[in-house]
Amino acid sequence: MKPPASSKLIAGCYQFRVHPGQVKKNLRLVEMALSWFADQGCQLLILPEMWSCGFFYDDLKGMAKETPTVLNDLQNWSRQHGLVLVGSLPELVGDVVCNTAYVVDSDGEIVGSYRKIHLFSVTQEHRYFTRGSQPLVCQTQAGRLGVMTCYDLRFPELARRLALDGADLLCYGALWPAVRVDHWALLLRARALENQLFVLGCNGCGTEGKTIYGGRSALVSPAGVVLAEADDQESRLLATLDMNEMDEFRRQIPCFQDRSPGTYQIL
Repeated sequence: MKPPASSKLIAGCYQFRVHPGQVKKNLRLVEMALSWFADQGCQLLILPEMWSCGFFYDDLKGMAKETPTVLNDLQNWSRQHGLVLVGSLPELVGDVVCNTAYVVDSDGEIVGSYRKIHLFSVTQEHRYFTRGSQPLVCQTQAGRLGVMTCYDLRFPELARRLALDGADLLCYGALWPAVRVDHWALLLRARALENQLFVLGCNGCGTEGKTIYGGRSALVSPAGVVLAEADDQESRLLATLDMNEMDEFRRQIPCFQDRSPGTYQIL
């Protein structure tokens, strides 16, 4: 599949409160939001991490068993609205669960899935999820997407790998807490600027148990400029991305040409 003929891409983030364990309620919220985004001409939409159920550890496998149905709905909505959709869901793999981000193209085809590699040990994610091992860059009607999830944002090696693999945009879904939301905002800009590509970060908001999620979803240009940013409330965020900007910025400052890969082999 080829990216849009136009160099302009309308991209968005749907930042909302993910209700723990309430799959039908979360599905309904997303379904209603998709109609609005489609009416605004959105072509690529990012959803928060674990958007169907949150970190509902009381019955994570039960939530994962609902994911095939959730994905079927996502495919139908994508086809109906002509939208490329990215969001993570619990995936049952044998007897274990992965935090898996799916990429659904605008024709409803699942063109990629990424199992979260970096599990947040501070909150014991590794006790509930099995980590992935394969980075993902996939071709969609919105361009070549590199996909990561939440804690992955703190690991520049992974973002650079995706940039070297040809990603035009890095897509992050997250449930990032308010107590460290300034880190989130800074790192989104850093990943965009150091890799000279677009970064789309969609965070959750509201509360889950004792955790308050910080929002501040953002769309960032290859020059590190914040094109649109949410506050800490539910937000429907949109920005028009000029895909020529990446090539132009890389011509101005040729970081990729000036790399010295042999020096970094230890990484």
